[in-house]
Amino acid sequence: MPFSTTSTQPDVLVVGAGPAGLAAAIASAREGLQVEVIDGMKPPIDKACGEGLMPDSLESLAALGFNIKELLHTESYPLRGIRFYNSKSTVEASFPLNSGRGIRRTVLHELLVDRAASLGVRFHWENSVQNIESTTSGNLIRTNRQRLAARYLVGADGHQSRVAATMGLTDATVHSRRIGLRQHYSITPWTSFVEVYWSDFGQAYVTPNSFNEICVAFVANTKIPSPQEVLTHFPALARHLSAAQLVGTPRGSITLHRKLRRVTTGNVALIGDASGSVDAVTGEGLALCFRQATALSSALKADDLNLYQHAHQRIQRLPSLMSRSLLLMDRSPRLRDRALSVFQRHPALFEQLLQKHIGYSPLRFFGSDGLLATGLHMLTN
Repeated sequence: MPFSTTSTQPDVLVVGAGPAGLAAAIASAREGLQVEVIDGMKPPIDKACGEGLMPDSLESLAALGFNIKELLHTESYPLRGIRFYNSKSTVEASFPLNSGRGIRRTVLHELLVDRAASLGVRFHWENSVQNIESTTSGNLIRTNRQRLAARYLVGADGHQSRVAATMGLTDATVHSRRIGLRQHYSITPWTSFVEVYWSDFGQAYVTPNSFNEICVAFVANTKIPSPQEVLTHFPALARHLSAAQLVGTPRGSITLHRKLRRVTTGNVALIGDASGSVDAVTGEGLALCFRQATALSSALKADDLNLYQHAHQRIQRLPSLMSRSLLLMDRSPRLRDRALSVFQRHPALFEQLLQKHIGYSPLRFFGSDGLLATGLHMLTN
């Protein structure tokens, strides 16, 4: 049945106002649906992340109706490509067509909130979910402030999703669990690349997000004591930052590579980290949730969440493969050294991997089945 635009309750209620929830709200509102969003916090909402939008992320934002040319005039920084470092090798590849963008998480959040509000999305800030009742005709949600009802409920409330737990959607396979720590530094960027520094401790991701600031995200399998201490594992990066000033306080997070068995049930759907995730090493978290939002809105408009279930699996497939493959390099110093050495000698290989990663070309080097993990194992021979 088509949605009624005169209903006293929204068609869609989104729990969680991070990028995934806001993208879902924007995409659904663009389909003509009435949308409301609740969140236990109030703007600006921050989260530890690498703060880089790859070209495919920008394309997905454009699909949500953003004017990318206007976005480029915000406080942000152009990104030309990806560069990998370890103690023995350096390899880089430029994005093939369009540049990416480094942008503060809070700046991106404000843009998403404004876009949603311009489409008529209503917000309920500082509303934490207390109870959810789901029936075939709709969903009743009780928060610490009010009761809300909607035909469809979208859980965009992160790894520890209350919506997923209540609706029995927590059956998942966890492939990896790592710890992240983000720190901003005041410094003129020395690079227009996203730089990834590899060591036996983990990775450090450098993303310029303005013309006087960079974001550094450290990710490892063990607790990260502080930015100053962890920099001892990345001497080349430490030299770049020797004169930089710390901006704000460090913010920690958990990064998971996690796949859920299902992301829908009845008239409830999950999106973003609530629906599963790939490790931060891919840099694809935002692109994933933007693509999911477009697929989810189409399914909501068609009144058929099975469409989203199948689309979600398809959207997740390549980033999941890339996540597993790059984590092999994290776990095996020998494989990592060998892979980066091969990439340095054959830069076209690294370029092809980057293009495949952001959805620009077929992966020719390892065959039509795209078994990147097998190909990385072959590098050790």
